[in-house]
Amino acid sequence: MASPTQLPGLPAGAADPCVHCGFCLPTCASYRVLASEMDSPRGRIHALRAIEAGELELDATVASHFDTCLGCYACVSACPSGVRYDQLIEATRPKLNQANQRSSWQTSFRKLLLQVLPYPRRLRALLQPLRAYAGTPLQTLARRSGLTRLFGPEIEAMEQLLPPLVPESFNDPLPQINPASGERRGRVALLLGCVQRCFDPSVSTATVKVLQANGFEVVIPPDQGCCGAVSHHQGELELTRELARDLVRSMNAIQGELDAVLVAASGCGHTMKAYDELLNGKAAFRAPVLDVQEFLADHGLLETFRAQLQPLPGVVAMHDACHMIHGQGIQAQPRQLLRAIPGIQLREATEAG
Repeated sequence: MASPTQLPGLPAGAADPCVHCGFCLPTCASYRVLASEMDSPRGRIHALRAIEAGELELDATVASHFDTCLGCYACVSACPSGVRYDQLIEATRPKLNQANQRSSWQTSFRKLLLQVLPYPRRLRALLQPLRAYAGTPLQTLARRSGLTRLFGPEIEAMEQLLPPLVPESFNDPLPQINPASGERRGRVALLLGCVQRCFDPSVSTATVKVLQANGFEVVIPPDQGCCGAVSHHQGELELTRELARDLVRSMNAIQGELDAVLVAASGCGHTMKAYDELLNGKAAFRAPVLDVQEFLADHGLLETFRAQLQPLPGVVAMHDACHMIHGQGIQAQPRQLLRAIPGIQLREATEAG
């Protein structure tokens, strides 16, 4: 029998509110796909209880069931008992990173990703050779021929997500100061993100344009780095804290007043709003961290901006990002903003995709 284990960061009795009712099961992506109790929130909580009681070893097999958790936190919203599964899985992930929990390939691959993804310069250097591949007939040929399968399931899955790489993916075209259009209503800082600025830079460009048109000056610190979301989701807390402290210093170095530090990526916003806990209250932004949609919904869209919106007749399905709705509790604000577009018919997506 294994000896009783108190997982680091996991408060004693944190799993006690779970009554194994099963309300979480239909909301869990890994359970719906794998149909395994051990790959559900309820099953993982049962495993945690067994580990703490010394009835189960946290070996590679058990660890694999925790690794299937996407960290979407839909189960947290669905739980009638108020179980904070998000806190449970976040406390468990660092333990999974210990030796012998994963294969040498998985360990090396994770280390490589954590050495590249949070650092835009490194990521851009890695992506340079792919400029002639992503979004071209060469990529289509590689997929149809089955060539991508030769690199293993992890690489193949990542290749399927590789978008076309535009010139803006390899530089930051936005200036440091982006003045408001017309009378200034406020001044905000904007996080560009690490992965987003490389794979979807148009998001930041569009965000700045909308903020400017609604009377906000947007400041973009040129030396800003990763918020730590990538490492946080992997349970690498020391790296997360290092990245968080660097970002706080970068944002707090901005001269003048700030009304908010804005984020246009839900995973980043979820992590940045947890800085107080991650850094034990020892470092904080001097302005509140807000998602750009909750900020705009709170301040309201200018009538001059509304007048510029072109009609968009048609049906639009609304899908909530997991770390937006479950991690930050933001649901009404995106819908409020979208309904400002003339002619739009907003519909709810029936299932996460």
